[in-house]
Order: sequence, then C-alpha cells, then structure tokens
Amino acid sequence: MTQNRELAVVTGASSGIGFELARQLAGRGFDLIVNSADGERLRSAAEEIGRESGACVQAVRADLRSYDEAERFVGAVTSCGRPVAVAALNAGVGEGGAFLDTDLEDEFEIVDLNVRSTVHLAKRLLRSMAAAGAGRMLITSSIASTMPGSFHAVYNASKSFLQSFSQALQNELKDTPLTVTALMPGPTDTDFFRRADMEDTKVGSGEKDDPAQVAEQGLDALFAGKDKVVAGSLKTRAQGMADKILPDSLTAEGHRRMAEPGSGE
Repeated sequence: MTQNRELAVVTGASSGIGFELARQLAGRGFDLIVNSADGERLRSAAEEIGRESGACVQAVRADLRSYDEAERFVGAVTSCGRPVAVAALNAGVGEGGAFLDTDLEDEFEIVDLNVRSTVHLAKRLLRSMAAAGAGRMLITSSIASTMPGSFHAVYNASKSFLQSFSQALQNELKDTPLTVTALMPGPTDTDFFRRADMEDTKVGSGEKDDPAQVAEQGLDALFAGKDKVVAGSLKTRAQGMADKILPDSLTAEGHRRMAEPGSGE
C-alpha cells in the first residue's frame, strides 16, 4: 500500500451499500482494506475499485459472525502497519418472516453479524484510532431502527441496537478527535431482500433507493462529523421524520403492511 493515501476499512463491501462506500472512499483518495464472507465477489469488487480509482485495495475474506474470523480480520488490518483513518462497519444480514416460523439459527446469525461483529470491530478499531489520535467510524444502522419490525423482528431490533450504540459512542467521544456516525438507509436496491427471502413482500417488490446515493450521503455526513443521517430519497427521509413522532403501535402496523409475507403479490 502507498503511504500518500490514508487508509479506510469497509466491511460488507462485495456489493450494495458496502461496495459503494468502498468505491467512493477510493474516489476520495483512500487506500482500502475491504471485507466480505463471499470471497469471489469480494475479489471482483476490489479489482474493479482498484482499476477505477488507482487505489490499493486489499481484499480480506472473513466471516465476521465468528469471533476468530473477526480477530483474523483485525489482524490483517493491523499487520499493514498503517493507522485506519476511516472504518465503515457495514456488514449485515436480515431474515424475513414471522418470528414463530423462522429458524433460531438464522436469528442468531443476525445477532452475531449485525450486533456482535460490529461491537467487536468497533472495540478494536476505535482503540487503535484513539492511540493514533484520529479516526472516523461509520456504522450502518437503518431507518428500520426507528420502528418495531413486524415480520422482521430480530433484524429491526439489531438495527435499533446499532443506532443506540453508535449514538452512545458519539457522545462518549465528543471531546476527542474521533467521531462516530450512524448511517440510516431505507429500502435500498441491493441483494438484501433476496437474501432475506422478502421478494414477495411489499417492501421487497417496491421502489428502492440507489445505493450510490445512500453511500454518498453517508460519507458526506461522516466527514462533516454528524452523529447520524437518514440517507436516500426524499420519501425515505420523510419516513424517518414521521417515525420520530408516530407511536410504536402505528409504526409496527405500518411495518407489517410492508414486510408481511405475500404483501407484495
């Protein structure tokens, strides 16, 4: 890696919002260490970003649901011997369906990737940033964090955790050179809904935001030092404002209409 570019780390970077975060960080002058559990897609993404930007992009395949794999990824980051200027903790997974019908192992995967791995990497990377005297962290939460997730119960709860977690860290670090920003996208045009088995839902089959727009707004907020940003279309941002004032009973019912299996048919 070159020494004249700062270093950024992006997880969940093989596609979707994570790919766009990595691509745009490279365009903003950063070298990259990118991660995904899908090694083939990750290598392809890293090569594309490198060709497009001229950045050095190192791909590290690791399944962050595993403690040992997360530690191995942190080791790969520290072994390059360069301080991490930006960390975008974006890796996440969802599972649609009624809670009584979904598999317990699938729910645990959501908790392990969305929650445990984010806490794990934040602990390691923020301490390194503090030792270096500077750093910015972007945590991909979701507009889902603002509402009870009927037929998406564990996923929404995991994003509520990340939202609270990121805002608490932002407050703890307010008098330091470190910042933490929560990125809150709405429904975005990625592989998420296919992987979550939600293509037959109203939200899965409906109009979605551009991941490039979401990533750009997230990075703009990160570099402006903002604590959070609802990113995407005007419709998504209006939904974020409405969710602040509506009671949970109404937002839960609204989520049900969007996420209940078969609602998109």
